[in-house]
Amino acid sequence: MSMRTLPLVFINLGGEMLYILDQRLRAHNTSEDNSEKGVWSENDRKRVMNDIVGTMFSKAFMDELLKPQQLYSHRTMKTVLTRLAHASIMRLNPASMDRLYELMVMAFKNQVFLCLRPKDLLLISYNHMDTIREFVKDTPMAVNQVDETHRKIIEAYSSLSEGELQLLRQTLLTFFQDMHVRVSLFLKDQIQNPNGRFALTTSGPVPHGTDVPGLIRIFDCRGREVRRREFPSGGSYTSSIREGSFELHGNRVIRLGMNMYTVDHPEETHTSRAPSVKADGSPNPLAKEELNLLARLMGSMKTENKPKDESGFRINLFNTDKEEAEAGASASAEESLYGVINIQAMQDEQAASELARIAGQFEEEEEEKPEKPSNNKGEELLAMMDDL
Repeated sequence: MSMRTLPLVFINLGGEMLYILDQRLRAHNTSEDNSEKGVWSENDRKRVMNDIVGTMFSKAFMDELLKPQQLYSHRTMKTVLTRLAHASIMRLNPASMDRLYELMVMAFKNQVFLCLRPKDLLLISYNHMDTIREFVKDTPMAVNQVDETHRKIIEAYSSLSEGELQLLRQTLLTFFQDMHVRVSLFLKDQIQNPNGRFALTTSGPVPHGTDVPGLIRIFDCRGREVRRREFPSGGSYTSSIREGSFELHGNRVIRLGMNMYTVDHPEETHTSRAPSVKADGSPNPLAKEELNLLARLMGSMKTENKPKDESGFRINLFNTDKEEAEAGASASAEESLYGVINIQAMQDEQAASELARIAGQFEEEEEEKPEKPSNNKGEELLAMMDDL
């Protein structure tokens, strides 16, 4: 597993999140529905973009992210990105955040699948940063933050060998392997099958620096070509045009990582889960208790960063409140159909007081011991985001 995957995952998923939020904010701003007019103004959209980008590319946060470390789990990554999405006046309800994370992951997964060589992962990341820079072009401080991070990424990854980049790509594919969420845009373009898996084509340009398949050349002992033989390649391949720029600015050539959402097509942010049932059909009781404990521990945690006297606004990734309610109903139906584990997410006062008593005992013991750095993944990043 590559220990340098996390920064690219965060930048690319964060970029996809900004694409989606920008599209939805623009769509709501131009909505003909009188109930939504004036709620999301152009100034609100710019503020949301600036606040999120400012938090995402802050120096302290990026320095922590660039340290060699293992890739986070989906749960931890989603928690970090949720905190990032709420860095401004905007708030997402849980159903919308679930949909947002699924869209982000499936978009980046498709890009990783389609990149022709491991080095193209850097071009995908640079495309995301180029578009993010354009989002905040009217805010010099935010642009400088993006530029500084871009320089650090170039410095950290430009010297990696092909083998190290291939290990990085393999780590990403392992991270994505269990995600098969259906996205309406991918289904419409027939690049995703109904089961949520991507349909990869056997045609198109070959990686830069390689020949189009279909020709065998035979050489003698002196290195001279003596004969050629053609064979059917099984696809329609073309030579690559040129290599994309790996500098701070320039033509990346490939389009992977660019914004694929438009205001005119809000349905492109629709997702649905591909059915999946455990082989034995029986939930793990230990996992259920673990999740219930986590829910109770988190019950007393509040992560609101905005001032109390400042009114925020809510946005969801559903077209109407009715659709959001239907999504919640369909989730309940899936629970009954596929045996989804229910966890107690409300705070239990008796359990909370018991946990507080136990925690107090731990604190008394810890006072006698020297402090040790926390090893929990994401804790330092989350604490840092709270301070920003």
